[in-house]
Amino acid sequence: MRVFSDVWAYLSDGSSWTGTGGIWGYLVQQLLLTGTALVLALAIGLPLAMWLGHIGRGGFLAINISNVGRAIPTFALLALLVTAEWPGIATFGPFGRAGIATLIALTLFALPPIITNTYVAIREVAGEVKEAARGMGMTGWQQFRRVELPLAMPLVAGGVRLALVQVWATATIAALVAGPGLGRIITDGFANSNYGKGIAGAVVVAVVAMILEVLAALAQRAIDPVPRTAKKKHDDALPTSPLPATT
Repeated sequence: MRVFSDVWAYLSDGSSWTGTGGIWGYLVQQLLLTGTALVLALAIGLPLAMWLGHIGRGGFLAINISNVGRAIPTFALLALLVTAEWPGIATFGPFGRAGIATLIALTLFALPPIITNTYVAIREVAGEVKEAARGMGMTGWQQFRRVELPLAMPLVAGGVRLALVQVWATATIAALVAGPGLGRIITDGFANSNYGKGIAGAVVVAVVAMILEVLAALAQRAIDPVPRTAKKKHDDALPTSPLPATT
């Protein structure tokens, strides 16, 4: 119980949030790190996965890239990057010590869910819908932009949502190489046997992760081209039991 009281004492102390080493400063650093890594992953993964899904080929490539990305531990990759001559542990603007190495590791970590979800979303658009678009005289680009992409957006957004929360939580590893983010509070707390401080940092990471999850879920729902009310009406209109046999 004393640990919990220490956590509350640390979080309720205004000095814990401000100044050098305060929660707000590290929170902003981690948000910047997460957002930048996610944008880089989107810039790399979305065009590739959309193109492969549109042409209906390269599924083996897309899925296996994702599997390899999941198999490599992010911390192991970060350790390799910081020990290499480049990028090493050089300070990189607001991202701090080992900023480039951390960004590379987090970007690669974000790619698997983005590539997998986007490829599957574009690839699995109903064939009859694509055929109808071609029958209307649409070009390949028009079919992709006006038919495939809108229908695929909810699943694409699901991949981005998953990547966002995963990268946010994983960004704490930057502290293991004295990088930026809330991980500094966690590592400093446990390294100095100040467990209340360490757990308080973990609590902040968890709370922000839940907030990001809710916001991403709302955004995913907002871009769904088929409103939930329409889906419900459609589902309610479907028969719930087989039609009686006729004689």
